[in-house]
Amino acid sequence: MTVDRTIAITGVTGELGRIVARLLRERHPDVPIIGLARDPAKGESLALSGIELRPFDYDRPETLRPALDGVGKLLLISGNAVGERERQHRAVIEAARDAGVGLIAYTSVLRASETSLPIAAEHKATEAILREVGLPSVLLRHGWYLENYAFRVQAATKSGTLPTCAGDGRISAAARKDYAEAAVAILTATDDQAGKVYELAGSDSFTFADMAAEAERQSGRSVTAVDLPKREFEAAIVEIGLPPFVAGLIAKSDYGARDGGLFDESRTLERVIGHEPTPLKEMIRTALAGGS
Repeated sequence: MTVDRTIAITGVTGELGRIVARLLRERHPDVPIIGLARDPAKGESLALSGIELRPFDYDRPETLRPALDGVGKLLLISGNAVGERERQHRAVIEAARDAGVGLIAYTSVLRASETSLPIAAEHKATEAILREVGLPSVLLRHGWYLENYAFRVQAATKSGTLPTCAGDGRISAAARKDYAEAAVAILTATDDQAGKVYELAGSDSFTFADMAAEAERQSGRSVTAVDLPKREFEAAIVEIGLPPFVAGLIAKSDYGARDGGLFDESRTLERVIGHEPTPLKEMIRTALAGGS
């Protein structure tokens, strides 16, 4: 195996990881790819495309160092265990250092060093760990995913209201595929990526009023954005079927958007991937067709 060309992807059986792996295989078929997953059996379709799968469990440190043998570059996709990620990410980063990984690309959050979004705390901590450990790294700071709004659009076209607590805050969101394309472009770039920071977000920002108007246009049903106090908003989305913990996270993100936490106008993502990211209207079209 050629160490410096081998790319490993954590969470490869997750939604973002799968897309990155497939795009990498399609666009760079000569690059060796290792998929890291808690349960490699879930990645059977990836294995069939020639991707090597290895067990990799953030909560089982003994799986980490052996799985990184021969890896040149590692895409560390942030874990989904909120509250545990700082500990988990440290274990991965230290294992990567011990394995001699040449570069870590970490999926952080938009403007992590300055944002007021509560969800950014663990990302800030991970960025600090990367600096502390000293492993060469590149930061892929992601804005919000358009897919996060799909279920809310679906519910709004049934109820006629789109609740939020974001006010007139503008959101620069993009699709997972857009962020995956950026990861592939950065991981395969010929110039040195160590020390670079990419603020990645959609090119065209929107408000919840814009989202409601587009949902109404496409569905032919009346949809109105309703701005609520944060607690009332949480209660409203619990009513549409979300667990309270998830509702709380969504409320925090919406409230952060009110203060500009999800807005970006740098168009960095567009430059990295070479085309305009997925627009809001496309997400809504997919959502109304039953997708997400």
